Amino acid sequence: MGLGKCKQGAAPHPRIVLDGGSEGLYPLSIMQPSTGVAYGSVILAAVLWGGSIVAQKLALGSFAPVEASVLRDIGGLAILLATWWWQDGTLATLTRADLRTLALLGLGVLGNHLLILIGLKYVSGAVAGVIIGSSPVVTALLSAMLIQDVPLRVVWAGCLLSFAGVALVSVAGFQAAGEQPLLGGLLVFLGVASWALYSIGSRTIMERVPALTVNWTTLLVATVLQIPLLWTDRKMLEAGVSSVTAADWLALAYLVVFATAVAQQAWLFGVKGIGPSRASVVGNLTPVAAVGLSAVILRESVGWVELLGIALILGGVWMVHIQTARCAQRGSSASG
Repeated sequence: MGLGKCKQGAAPHPRIVLDGGSEGLYPLSIMQPSTGVAYGSVILAAVLWGGSIVAQKLALGSFAPVEASVLRDIGGLAILLATWWWQDGTLATLTRADLRTLALLGLGVLGNHLLILIGLKYVSGAVAGVIIGSSPVVTALLSAMLIQDVPLRVVWAGCLLSFAGVALVSVAGFQAAGEQPLLGGLLVFLGVASWALYSIGSRTIMERVPALTVNWTTLLVATVLQIPLLWTDRKMLEAGVSSVTAADWLALAYLVVFATAVAQQAWLFGVKGIGPSRASVVGNLTPVAAVGLSAVILRESVGWVELLGIALILGGVWMVHIQTARCAQRGSSASG
């Protein structure tokens, strides 16, 4: 399609090579993952995040979006901090530049967690899942623009195809749960963009800082920034703890343990091994899981518009994957 030439002699997905070290105490932080293990970690994160769409939708029955986000992040932070402390984690090696980077990355976590939860007030879980399926191309596009790991001309066509799928679902295919469904779709998409920026920015700092440290410090920033917002968005705090159903507590527990602590750590581990562009391609499992679980658990209708949107998004993901793979091959041949 005339997508342009790759940069000569430069592989589009540079790998991070860390110095040797103990693999006993820091299995997810210091050791360099193999390609297979890295892909497996990203697949795990994608499936768990698909389930988190359903869990977030369920949690909104008893919690306001900010309440659910704050409680989710506090619980996840407690798990990550306990794991970090058990592994003899240290912050002594962090520079002021690292601290500034971690603070900025925390904004990405904040945007992802809070914007998606607020957006779910206005759109169904299935629609949110389809929109989140655009994450691979959003990450690839921003990665090409910001760190230039692939030429922009290589990914633009796939990005346009996926964005067409997002637009189709957002405009015509949703079952709205509120009066502003377009706003809900936009908020979910902005949450996706926030995570894409987080994935891109985290890879560079993980050359020096363990993934677990990046995970809990950025989550801490997001949590602290959200707490003042509790005064503006309350539901459980006004109705009382007794108003929360057992199903909603279970949904919140899933968000804490699996969507925040396990999935986020698995994602960072995978990104460390294969890079943000290739890791994001596996994100196409997230909308499939989200749509399927929304239909089964939430009993939401899934029609041809949602299915067509998924097809367009995954088609764009496939185009990006194929073009970046060809670019990598040409770059390797040129450097050889």
